[in-house]
Formats: sequence, structure tokens, C-alpha cells
Amino acid sequence: MEKTDYRLIGVMSGTSLDGIDLVFTEISFKNSVDFSIIASETFPYSEDWRNRLETAVDLPPEELTRLDEEYTTYLSKVISQFIQKYDIDLLDAVCSHGHTVKHRPKQGFTFQIGNMPRLTNLIKAPVVCDFRVQDVKLGGQGAPLVPIGDGLLFNEYKYCINLGGFANISTETDSQRIAYDICPVNTVLNYFMRKLNKEFDEDGKLSNSGKLNEELLQKLNSLRYYSKQPPKSLGIEWVNSEIIPLLENYDDIPEILKTFSVHAATQIANSLDNDPDSKVLLTGGGTFNSYLIQEIRSRSKCDFVIPDKELINFKEALIFALLGVLKLREEVNVLSSVTGAKMDHSSGRVYEP
Repeated sequence: MEKTDYRLIGVMSGTSLDGIDLVFTEISFKNSVDFSIIASETFPYSEDWRNRLETAVDLPPEELTRLDEEYTTYLSKVISQFIQKYDIDLLDAVCSHGHTVKHRPKQGFTFQIGNMPRLTNLIKAPVVCDFRVQDVKLGGQGAPLVPIGDGLLFNEYKYCINLGGFANISTETDSQRIAYDICPVNTVLNYFMRKLNKEFDEDGKLSNSGKLNEELLQKLNSLRYYSKQPPKSLGIEWVNSEIIPLLENYDDIPEILKTFSVHAATQIANSLDNDPDSKVLLTGGGTFNSYLIQEIRSRSKCDFVIPDKELINFKEALIFALLGVLKLREEVNVLSSVTGAKMDHSSGRVYEP
């Protein structure tokens, strides 16, 4: 009899560098695809790890290999701690995204650390990981990967938007799922908050207090990426070359935060159809930024839905658990309509202890 029920851990580390998100979930394929989240937790990065990950993009190959080895060991400790804390057993797989250090799909290259085969021996459980590489080899962007989960688990929404390091969107158009990165969000806002020795702008209060710089707003909205048609994706390299130098021409951090928040809200609203009947699921850390949400809502008539805190924080980790189990079932887990690859495919590497 075909297996239909799976016990999985989904692991996600995003560009906002908040920490490592872990979800213990049961996913069933009996009729539709259903899930339940049994346990979830974020393990925050230490300042040392955050600094190392933030600067990893510039490392030479031999240092990057060493970082990959050390991060794999670190990740294994976090996963093992999660398993012990919640007394998790009978696992079908740990499905881990790793942490993206370099993402250059145009050059046929994407690299996530923490996906080394020895991860499976360190945690003593099967591992499914390295989901992006195959897609890039097939001519795709290697991103975004979450939209297949939006279609299978959250299809009652016209749009699913994740407000994380980047804002990304997925939606169904002409019976095809389309998805892309809209713009940076927390990668930029948190970068400037750290200059003030703070992790993030709580409720967007500092952004709200700033003055809008119309000249800067126009420069941001004029960046070439925004006029490109999907499939398209963003990486930290683009932020470092296009956004940060532009913003660092200005000295007033509240002004920078305000202007960038309005810019992000504008780009997000531009991605929607402005129909009051269109339901939009908002998740990711940026959902807690009430000023950003206010700016988005003021620019669109769509019906924005903010779910419970667990789904806000752990939707991406949950969907990586789904991507992993689809790989185990040898079913499609990456859509060519989303990434631009030559074909739909089942991506990822499976390691057995």
C-alpha cells in the first residue's frame, strides 16, 4: 500500500538573518494535501554567526568551503537540539534549505551552505536538501521555490506574499502558478537598524517617524529590476550593488527607513490587481511591521489576511518540509512556470544515514 502520511522537519534560514526556523509537521496525501504543525521554533543567530553569514558572499573558495563545513556542524546541533527538545521520533526526513550565500542564476550558479552529506550522519536521520541547484542547471532562476506549496496548501488565496528578507509573491494565472521576488524588505530595513545597534524596527515605529524623501523614492522605484517581467529573482548581491550604495548617500536613518518602506509598499501594491475580492495571505517577519502593512493597505483595495503567528513565522519552513516529501515521493516540487527552467522537475538531494 502506498505511503500517505509523513513525519517531517522543515528547516529554513533566510536572507534577513533572524535565525534558523524549524517546524515539525505531519503531512498527509490521503485526498488533498493536508498538514498539521506539531512544534516550531526559531533559533536566533549569534552576532558572530550573523556577521559571518552577512560577509560570506565575499569569501574566497577555500574559506567558503570551511564556512560550509562549520555551518553544517552548527546546523546539525540546532536540528538535534530541536529533535531532543520536542521528543521527535519516527522521522521520515529532515528537509533543509541551508543558507544561501551566492545566488547568480544568470551565471548558472547558486550556492547554499549547510547541505553537506555528513549532515545526515550528524543528526542520524534522512536528509533532503539542496533544492535550488538542479533548477539553475535546467536554466531556471532557482527561486522562488515556495509557490508549489502555496498552490497545494493555501489555494483559497488569490495571492500569497511572504515579507521576509525579500518580498515574494505567488499567484495562479491561466491555470499556471506564477511567482517572483518583488523587492527587498527586511534585508535592507534590518541592515540600517543594525547601524543603531538594534535587530529590527519594532512595529515600524522608526520608519513611521521619518521624513519621506521623494527624490530617493523615485530613484528606488526607477531601478531596472522592477520593469522586468517574471520569472525573476533577487539575491543579496543585487541589494549590495544596487540598493545599499544608493541609500548610503543619505545620512538620516529614519528618513531612509521611511522612504524604503514606502518604496517596498509601492512595489508590493503594484504586483496586485487591486480587487476587493482578491484575498492576499501575508506571512514572514515583515508582517509584524505594522507601519509597512499600513502603507501596503493604503495602496491596494485587496483583502489582506494576516494568519496566526505560527504560520506567519514558519510557513517557509513548512513548505520546505513539503518540498522534501515531494522529492521522496518522486513528484514535481519545482514549477518551470515560476523559475523559468526548461521543465517542471523534482529537485533536491536525498542523503541516508
